[in-house]
Amino acid sequence: MQAWRDDWFATPLRSATALLWRGVEAQHRVATMRLVDSLDDQATLERLLEASKPPLPEAAQGMHYLLATPFRYRSPYGSRFRAGTDPGVWYGAKERETACTEVGYWRWRFLMDSEGLRGGELVTEHTFFQAQAKGMVLDLRREPWSAAEDAWTRRDDYAPCQALARAARAHGKAQWIRYASVRRPGGTCGAVLAPQALSLPDTHRLQSWVCKVTATQALMLHDEDRLTIPIEA
Repeated sequence: MQAWRDDWFATPLRSATALLWRGVEAQHRVATMRLVDSLDDQATLERLLEASKPPLPEAAQGMHYLLATPFRYRSPYGSRFRAGTDPGVWYGAKERETACTEVGYWRWRFLMDSEGLRGGELVTEHTFFQAQAKGMVLDLRREPWSAAEDAWTRRDDYAPCQALARAARAHGKAQWIRYASVRRPGGTCGAVLAPQALSLPDTHRLQSWVCKVTATQALMLHDEDRLTIPIEA
């Protein structure tokens, strides 16, 4: 049984703009540098890797890689608004702390799902940046969608949200979805369905963070900014 009523899609959507933080792992150039002896070789290797990547969807052509990557790679593992066979979704959060919490949680999931790592710890480097989402928004915190809040805020059952994203694409109106963060109470997240709804501000912010996860928590560090995130399975 679906979590919404079909007539809810008749509710007029409004256009909204939001700056959203996103954290991505920042090790791709480090990885290729380990394999070469010169900068020319490194550039050649990067070009070869670029040529081997899946093609970008037409709507994502010309986008900065920080924006385009989620639309290029279709992981077999689902996320809140994307099943393994669905088109890409770009996720971000209004608050930097909410974005950090999301990164910490998914690094923890990777640790717990890796039998050889589960008893230890994992340290990774990440680039955090802000992008702008602008377009018709389906806001799950507002009526009538908020009536199904229980379905949108489940910790691990993503089926209702994935079904909603597919229905939103089929109706062809919503370009992004705004919703309450499940991992950080009080936080707000955005799931961008349409690449054309994304852009980088002229003076977009980039920050380098280190993330350390153990079985019970994630520690996030950027200069003097420190964040301890207890992990709730």
